[in-house]
Amino acid sequence: MYTLGLSAYYHDSAAALLKDGDIVAAAQEERFSRKKHDARFPVHALNYCLAEAGITLAQVDQVAFYDKPFLKFERLLETYHAFAPRGFKSFRMAMPLWLREKLFQKDLLAKELKQLEPGVKWIDRLLFSEHHLSHAASAFFPSPFDEALVLTMDGVGEWTTTSAAIGRGNSLEIVKEIHFPHSLGLLYSAFTYYLGFKVNSGEYKVMGLAPYGEPKYAQTILDHLVDLKPDGSYRLDQSYFDYCTGLTMTNAKFAALFGAPPRKPEDPLTQREMDLAASVQAVTEEAVLRMTRALREETGIENLCLAGGVALNCVANGKVLRDGKFKQVWVQPAAGDAGGALGAALAAHHLYMDQPRQARQGQDSMKGAYLGPVFAQADIEARLTAAGAKFSVLPDAGLIERTASLLASENVIGWFQGRMEFGPRALGGRSILGDPRSPKMQSVLNLKIKYRESFRPFAPSVLREHVAEWFDLDQDSPYMLMVADVAHQHRLDAAGADKGLFGVEKLKVPRSTIPAVTHVDYSARIQTVHADTNPRYHALISSFYDKTGCPVLINTSFNVRGEPIVCTPEDAFRCLMGTEMDALVIGNCVLMKDGQDPALRLDYKNAFDLD
Repeated sequence: MYTLGLSAYYHDSAAALLKDGDIVAAAQEERFSRKKHDARFPVHALNYCLAEAGITLAQVDQVAFYDKPFLKFERLLETYHAFAPRGFKSFRMAMPLWLREKLFQKDLLAKELKQLEPGVKWIDRLLFSEHHLSHAASAFFPSPFDEALVLTMDGVGEWTTTSAAIGRGNSLEIVKEIHFPHSLGLLYSAFTYYLGFKVNSGEYKVMGLAPYGEPKYAQTILDHLVDLKPDGSYRLDQSYFDYCTGLTMTNAKFAALFGAPPRKPEDPLTQREMDLAASVQAVTEEAVLRMTRALREETGIENLCLAGGVALNCVANGKVLRDGKFKQVWVQPAAGDAGGALGAALAAHHLYMDQPRQARQGQDSMKGAYLGPVFAQADIEARLTAAGAKFSVLPDAGLIERTASLLASENVIGWFQGRMEFGPRALGGRSILGDPRSPKMQSVLNLKIKYRESFRPFAPSVLREHVAEWFDLDQDSPYMLMVADVAHQHRLDAAGADKGLFGVEKLKVPRSTIPAVTHVDYSARIQTVHADTNPRYHALISSFYDKTGCPVLINTSFNVRGEPIVCTPEDAFRCLMGTEMDALVIGNCVLMKDGQDPALRLDYKNAFDLD
């Protein structure tokens, strides 16, 4: 039995395919279209999933969509009615699109599927899952748990913004919900907008900026914007926000509360912006902790699963883990809307079709999130040759040795191996790698490779068997969704050295023996690397460890600012030629930047919009 899951028409469209409940393939449309956060019908991702399974679309038994458009339209109408006459301009802009496309999504989806496979009556095979049920299903069903509490938090689905569910075996029941317009995700996005970053992509920046500031405005947020109860439930004072009816997230009253209009994207970042980021981060963490503590007390369930966009806040996730209320915490690696495609398929299989779950045996079923395309060696060589690339081909052992040596010599390496990752994190399939011991590597990667703001931190990939020696963590974190501090024995005292330094200037002061992955508060966003899910990446870090005594590498996504993560060998070669990367290791091919035809060089610095 084949079940296809789809998410589309909002942001981060994706497709996921199950065979008898097993995840065969999953990918975001943006990786193929090269348009960041592509919201269009995911035709390329869908076709990839079918090709990976070796089937035609006609062989798919059911297609599950990740939310219910009629419920979303109901919320839109009721919101505009409640706030009328405010918001008429926004209403006038939204209605034509809804009446033309979104309201009739069942017909639209059937039409898209019919173009790909005309001989099937697709209306009869289409199923619709509620948005937060899709998130919850994506978190629980692939998790390693037979029983778990499932918490989902995001901007908004149809009506729900936060939900708690209980998963047991192949059942999943939502037991509590918070509804729009009260939303922890939209609160965070409001500050993302106010701080001058893009909503639905700049939230990472707010989280990365927070450690440079102090939560001076946290009490102001709690006094005026959020009524946060002891059990983590909350309400937002809508008089400060404009997202219900307007074209912006915040309004003049919000600006007056914090003493200035929203920051323009090109304006310099000041200590005030850093303090605001720290404040909304602190409030978010407090809300999530109150929720998880109360739910643990109420249900007695000892395992926790997380999904929804707020679950990508790995700092908050780390706080929940360290809080110790739950025995284990598992976060869906594609926690945002892309993961909704997978959740819809799993909900259809287990809940609608009542199919059993396979035995967990302590392992999740995400296959390391390596669910995207893979390229055979002969195909890689043919593609690189056609692109004009110059490369050498090494055997496996020689490739690992050569790459580890390049990294130990402070070279920046594009690493393209195996299947592409599903979700926003590069996990050693489509990664840019560097030496974490290098004091200059963090700024080099930001300014010369990624072309992004210098304050943004980088993550360490660490051998799972050595994680507890280097970080205050001794659990799996395979999806880079947990933050923990660098272990004390590897820290350096920066108290005197950074005295008087402001903001990003603090980055100049090394804080550990792996300064390139140590944030200014000594924290790090950790990926544990496992030999069973990514043997080649594990072998590379092991070789680097043998050479340097350090079982850690810098791992950042293989792209530049505003570009989707690379998908094909051609994408990787273009990124090599458009940045100041030193080398590309793709399959068993090694490409040195200085050995390439200078005529093929590109200027990637301004090739993509700010993210």
